[in-house]
Amino acid sequence: MDFNQLRAFVTVAREGNLTRAAERLHLTQPAVSLQIKSLQNELNLQLFSRTAGGMALSDDGAKLLPFAERVMESLGEFRQGAQALHSTLSGTLAIGTILDPEFIRLGAFLKRLVETYPQLSTQLQQGMSGWVLQQVRSGQFDVGYYLGKPGKDFHYQTLTSFTYNVVAPHGWKTRVAGKDWAALAKLPWIWTPPESAHNRLLTRTFAQCKVTPNKVALVDQEPSMLDLVKSGVGLSLVRESIALREAHAHGLVIADAVSLPMELSFITLAKRKNEPTIAAVFSLLQALWHS
Repeated sequence: MDFNQLRAFVTVAREGNLTRAAERLHLTQPAVSLQIKSLQNELNLQLFSRTAGGMALSDDGAKLLPFAERVMESLGEFRQGAQALHSTLSGTLAIGTILDPEFIRLGAFLKRLVETYPQLSTQLQQGMSGWVLQQVRSGQFDVGYYLGKPGKDFHYQTLTSFTYNVVAPHGWKTRVAGKDWAALAKLPWIWTPPESAHNRLLTRTFAQCKVTPNKVALVDQEPSMLDLVKSGVGLSLVRESIALREAHAHGLVIADAVSLPMELSFITLAKRKNEPTIAAVFSLLQALWHS
């Protein structure tokens, strides 16, 4: 058994598909398949079963996956610890953050940053996505989290992709079921400031449909938006995971005919991407999100 086999096992388990796993690992599909086969032979266990959609974990594979993930995480920490012994990075890094810390893995990121570069201190400020971009552009922040893809003046790394859903108050199922954006525009909407990713997405979407949404409230915090939806005020745009949670917990209704894709990015100015501290931070995030 070697770490390449474990990495292949973990990646195929996460992707559920040999082709996507091979792309993530920068290997050929036969090479990944051989690593999985070698691991299964060494363990004398069947870790996956083939399905129409790709590769599904067997019962044994599902039981072993958490152990493999911990081994890979420990290996990453070992490498970062070794790098820290050679690190000469110092000073202060100003970071703009957005959304909830759990979603952007802020705690895990800062933990690795402190362990890898103990002489580097951080300053964090939270705000809306567009505001973070403005602060990075002006030089107030060195780096920051951003929803979407920034302009040509920026260097960025896509951390993950997700989906936004439209949620409606309890009892509104007949009002939103099967409705397209043009029909939904006529209903009351809880709107957000221009600096918000919600505003950017919805403004572009409704403009493409050549309709004007019915805006009845303006808020700048996601919890406030959800409170207004729960109170029956109108519709709002929320991440799919939150929409599902709120539908289950509070009976909010998810509009079933529309959704919007979005990416979580980490950004800096393009002219600064090769600065040692910024390049090191991007490398660390790559390891955190794509290990």
